[in-house]
Amino acid sequence: MMENIKIYWYKFSRNKLSITGLIIVSVCILMAIFAEYITPFPGHSREYVDYANASLAPNSTFWFGTDIFGRDIFSRVVFSFRGALKMSIIVLCISVPVGVLTGLVAGYYNGKWFSTLIMRITDIFLSVPPLILALSVASLMEPNMTNSMIAITISWWPWYTRLVYGMAVSLRNEYFVKNAELIGASKLHILIKEILPNCLSPVFTKIALDVGWVILQGASLSFVGLGEQPPVPAFGQMISDGTKYMPDLWWMTIYPSLAVAFMIVGFNFLGDGIRDMFDKGRQ
Repeated sequence: MMENIKIYWYKFSRNKLSITGLIIVSVCILMAIFAEYITPFPGHSREYVDYANASLAPNSTFWFGTDIFGRDIFSRVVFSFRGALKMSIIVLCISVPVGVLTGLVAGYYNGKWFSTLIMRITDIFLSVPPLILALSVASLMEPNMTNSMIAITISWWPWYTRLVYGMAVSLRNEYFVKNAELIGASKLHILIKEILPNCLSPVFTKIALDVGWVILQGASLSFVGLGEQPPVPAFGQMISDGTKYMPDLWWMTIYPSLAVAFMIVGFNFLGDGIRDMFDKGRQ
């Protein structure tokens, strides 16, 4: 066990960008968890007005400047990490099991009527760009964090169905699956114990890469007013508010935008490292 961990870590650490991604992701997670303790003005993440310090440029007191209500942008950016990570975790915790399960069933029973039905439904969802589908669904519901997560989840599960379906179709004819069938193993055993473990490597890689894209979609919904509502800070909402005062109050838009880019780059680098870690062809 320890030997396998060392091998995985060796493959992961060979790419310096992977280590950079791990550090960035760790920083984002720590900031989200300990936001109340590391921000200079934690109260600015809630209802707060201080017109005496409104629209201040970045300075030694307000590192990222303040918005038109006098709220510290740095504190609000740090608290926004919490909402962004919460959204990505919940969306993927629902999308991945649904997509993997439907992909396994459709792939193993390829040719059956229900397999065809699953994949045709999947193709319908995949024919619409995820952001457009999420915007369409979110616009039908009350704008808040929960409904924006539902909208993104609806647009995200088909990608895992398509990924696992392709792998399950090829694995169902492998010798180890046929042997399990010959000795009388149950269908559930074949799906969970034989086929699923061989699909996990690309699934884990996609999860790491998808976190950044889910965060970006969440920010997009928030940007148009369909995500987290004020006064709770959210990246998209902060960027949208800042664009109204560009270029004079540039810091209201630039710093939240950089924070989103920071998270996406970190998770993409981490995803590349996970892909290298599970790549059996690289030693």
